[in-house]
Amino acid sequence: MRQNTCLSEGLPCMKLKYFFVLFAIAFLTPGQYAAASEDRARSSDTLTIYLENDLFGLENRDRYYTHGTKLSWISRDLTRYRDIIYKPQWAQRIIESLPYLNDPQRLRTVSVSLGQSIYTPEDKETEKLISDDRPYAGITYLGLGLHSRNHRFMDTLELNIGILGPHSYAENCQRIIHEWAGSVDPRGWDNQLHDELIVNLYVERKWKARQLRNTEGFGFDFIPHVGMAVGNAYTGANLGGQVRFGWNIPNDFGTYLIRAGSDSSAPLDDTDPRFFPVLHRFGIHFFFGVDGKAIARNILLDGNTFRSSHSVDKNYFVADFIGGMGIIIHRFKFTYSYVYRTKEFKKQKDEHKYGAISLSYTF
Repeated sequence: MRQNTCLSEGLPCMKLKYFFVLFAIAFLTPGQYAAASEDRARSSDTLTIYLENDLFGLENRDRYYTHGTKLSWISRDLTRYRDIIYKPQWAQRIIESLPYLNDPQRLRTVSVSLGQSIYTPEDKETEKLISDDRPYAGITYLGLGLHSRNHRFMDTLELNIGILGPHSYAENCQRIIHEWAGSVDPRGWDNQLHDELIVNLYVERKWKARQLRNTEGFGFDFIPHVGMAVGNAYTGANLGGQVRFGWNIPNDFGTYLIRAGSDSSAPLDDTDPRFFPVLHRFGIHFFFGVDGKAIARNILLDGNTFRSSHSVDKNYFVADFIGGMGIIIHRFKFTYSYVYRTKEFKKQKDEHKYGAISLSYTF
């Protein structure tokens, strides 16, 4: 009887068989490999840049909410923060009393963000105050967030501190950009809202109400959210949700516009495609969402808190309808969103439409 080919050929053939077995495990079954651990997600940071402008939409009217920029960093899991951060005993007691950091069953992260938002009326060629259109305004801010996540919920507590008015330097930024682009020089900034320190606190919960996802392949999820804000910049509540579907959808809590609580792109665990074996780190998905807001105060429309300034009669209920696409390539997540926003104040001529892009890198 003829011997088995591999046995007759000896050790080199056996090594070759083991090589192909290991190759199949590593590259042909990424779902099982990724599901075995959460170590990489827990030890990874995520950096995200957001850009919003009607230049990215279907029409470029350069009005109302004319531009937004935000850069944010989301930390790795802070479960072992005692081992990596030196702190006095009194500071440790304070940290451990925070509900968003002291739940051992969840991933706990912090975020730091820096952003600027610019608002103008429709007509930027006149120097006169346009009483029935929104005020010129700019906000530059620092955001400090605490996030607590598990496979079902994500809770966020974020404090924003910033400056409204001339010292936000929104006017300077817009003038420079318009000069570079050869656009109309905005001439009404002398009418902008006055300097005011901004302090705002936000709290929000997102949860995965429905999820169809087998690690790799086609996936679907539905992520509702509810939040509340208190402060001199914005006081109100919001309610909405987002549906995502596609191939290798990210295992995070969705894609959101620039606002407090928008830092949701950090991977939840190692079943996220950003941690698949190298040849499989690609995904594409589509998303549709709505965010409805009930607004008690919006300084950008109501005007300065402690000084007389330009203001308009705001609408107390505003909704954003959002549709877009996301792509995962290696450790990058890129998204594009098209936004339809209902009228924000009484004499607004029509609804606002703009585009938003974001790029995240997990490392």
